[in-house]
Amino acid sequence: MIYLVEDDTNIRELVTYTLNSMGLPARGFALPSLFWKEVEKERPALVLLDIMLPEQDGLHILQKLRNAPETAKVPVIMLTAKAEEYDKVKGFDLGADDYIPKPFGMMELVARVKALLRRTEDIYPLTEYTIGSLYVNTASHVVRVQNTEITLTHKEFELLKILLENRNIVLTREQLLSRVWGYSFDGESRTVDVHVKTLRQKLGKAGDIIETIRGVGYKISK
Repeated sequence: MIYLVEDDTNIRELVTYTLNSMGLPARGFALPSLFWKEVEKERPALVLLDIMLPEQDGLHILQKLRNAPETAKVPVIMLTAKAEEYDKVKGFDLGADDYIPKPFGMMELVARVKALLRRTEDIYPLTEYTIGSLYVNTASHVVRVQNTEITLTHKEFELLKILLENRNIVLTREQLLSRVWGYSFDGESRTVDVHVKTLRQKLGKAGDIIETIRGVGYKISK
């Protein structure tokens, strides 16, 4: 989950809506106190942090995140209207990973978020995915479509997980066989096709996110 601390309602709602629509689960907080309450429950995968905030400024929040062992390596992007070099240097000195001055474009923000998540995925792998009506939490093995929980077999879940982890990448049937069933699995590629079919059926309308690439394999690209 990506956490955004931003007191401007319009910016907060636009950023969280854009991230969620791009399959990057996000939650916004108007106040640092609300943010800290949520951090106690769940460590974020990434934090988008404004500098000028009520209660506590973003630099103090960043410093507190870096000083706590459980959040010391959480990637942080500073979002702020303050463009003075001093604030940038201060933020980087305190451990900020990136810095985007306002106003910024949504697509640039998404690209920077994805790039930072890729660089840090070995530390905190992405475990939540939201694509349209589909929500998947790979850590807790939860799959929901329109807030209704879907029961998948172990292989169906692993198949969906691998496709999500390799979003926008076409995976061949042979690659899926080796990753889901193991290198020692001596089966036919039809095994993959059968599992994709049942997976699509269980996901209902959300099953359309799994694309068939004729003669090659499958991918999720939405």
